Amino acid sequence: MKKTMLRTLISAGVMAMAGLAASPAIAQADAQSTLRIVPTTNITVLDPIWTTAYASRNFGYMVYDTLFGTDAEGNIKPQMVDTWTVSDDRKTWTFKLRAGLEFSDGTPVTGEDVVSSIKRWASRDSFGGLMAKSVDAYEAPDANTFVIKLNEPFGMVLEALGKPSSNVLFIMPKRLADTPGDTQLKEVVGSGPYLFNADEFRPGERVVFVKNPKYKPRSDQPSGTAGAKNVYTNRVEWVIIRDPQTAMNALLNGEVDIYEQPAFDQYPTLKANADIQLAEAVIAGSQFMLRFNFLQPPFDNEKVRRAAMLALGQDAILRTQVGSPELSKYCKSLFPCGTPYESQNTGDYTGIANPQKAKALLAEAGYKGEPVVLLRPTDNPTIGKLPLVAKQQLEQAGFKVDMQAMDWQSLVSRRARKDAPKAGGWSAFMTSWSASDILNPLTMAPMNATGEKGWFGWLEDAKLEEIKRKFAMAQTPEEKKKFAEEAQLRAVEVVSHVPVGQYSQPVAMRKNISGLLPSGAQIYWNIKKQ
Repeated sequence: MKKTMLRTLISAGVMAMAGLAASPAIAQADAQSTLRIVPTTNITVLDPIWTTAYASRNFGYMVYDTLFGTDAEGNIKPQMVDTWTVSDDRKTWTFKLRAGLEFSDGTPVTGEDVVSSIKRWASRDSFGGLMAKSVDAYEAPDANTFVIKLNEPFGMVLEALGKPSSNVLFIMPKRLADTPGDTQLKEVVGSGPYLFNADEFRPGERVVFVKNPKYKPRSDQPSGTAGAKNVYTNRVEWVIIRDPQTAMNALLNGEVDIYEQPAFDQYPTLKANADIQLAEAVIAGSQFMLRFNFLQPPFDNEKVRRAAMLALGQDAILRTQVGSPELSKYCKSLFPCGTPYESQNTGDYTGIANPQKAKALLAEAGYKGEPVVLLRPTDNPTIGKLPLVAKQQLEQAGFKVDMQAMDWQSLVSRRARKDAPKAGGWSAFMTSWSASDILNPLTMAPMNATGEKGWFGWLEDAKLEEIKRKFAMAQTPEEKKKFAEEAQLRAVEVVSHVPVGQYSQPVAMRKNISGLLPSGAQIYWNIKKQ
């Protein structure tokens, strides 16, 4: 009886947090028309170009559409684009849009919208920024056409336009896409499979989407982020539940349908429940990493960064954060193990903690005990324990660490600040990237070496950028492999970041859910609820 009462109280609490009526009649009526999801984290930033945060990326996939998608095998497929041609010298790319594309404000999607969207995306994305260096001009000769004119052949145009994860090239109306990339959008207008219900948006509680009645999916077989984006539920609710135990109970009790990223220690319980299924939603897993602030002491000093790299060991980090050997593995390659550009040639990075060597290098660097402000997200169970281990390992090497706790969305805002650590800035943070984001030097944001225009941390290194340019121009797989390894060695040399282990984190769903597509992001079309 006590257990029954407890379940009832938990159910009522979850429904209250989500702002949902607990009436059995209402629950039965919308059983098949509403999909309820516990997302990885809370979301406050609704601009998926301004930030690389995955919650914002996933939001983007709900309401915006893309020119191309990437299928489960890594092939680039047309999405908003109907047809395209390339000139013989491979410098002029001409694209025709599908007929009938329309934004949620009722305006048609035009070539001018696309051009402005590409420019804004390229101002923030490392891959897009590199492609932009080869662009002479963008043109929109008519409403259904856009043209990219290059000053030299760029070997990965389609791969850039169709990359599946942060930053994704989402298409927006020109009036919004003309907003500078470093300024957040204040309005959400897309042409994707869902519409954002701004009136019901409650940061920290729920995000609501409804089916876009004017969206016309492609007829292709759905795969990854490509193909048909069929919507089988009228309404999708992201129910923000910060406590992992409460989130799991909500799933077990049927109050939510999908739990995006359970805490690692919850998998045995979920696996044993007959009403729950586990599925790999992210192809090839993910990688943990530590990122430095290159603008501020002490990590503006390469030797200090190298000392930190030598201090960190993957074994303790994976044991503490993941625990299960089935879900984690040691991988010192900057490109995920098991993917095309994996390389064990990582210079002096081993992934094995060496506090003595790190301490000696720190003394050689002239480190004077400046506090390292290490940010820790307390509401993100996927990465929340990483800073705890990193702090211990860095302190064993002689660093003074000031670990500051906050929720993930606060961290996302904080890491964009370039102030000194003592003035509200930061020294380092830890995060994770899905394999699809870090498959090669162009998609890997931590390898963006364009300085203050680049990814948070603001690494500047002309040599790394030149190697990436050669990778982009390479015409054969052998050449690409060669330059990818060169980029990895250079990134280790300047210590762009530190990979601290690879892992997988299956999504947990009720057994009555079907159609979830493995991809480079969490996507919620083609899903059916029995």
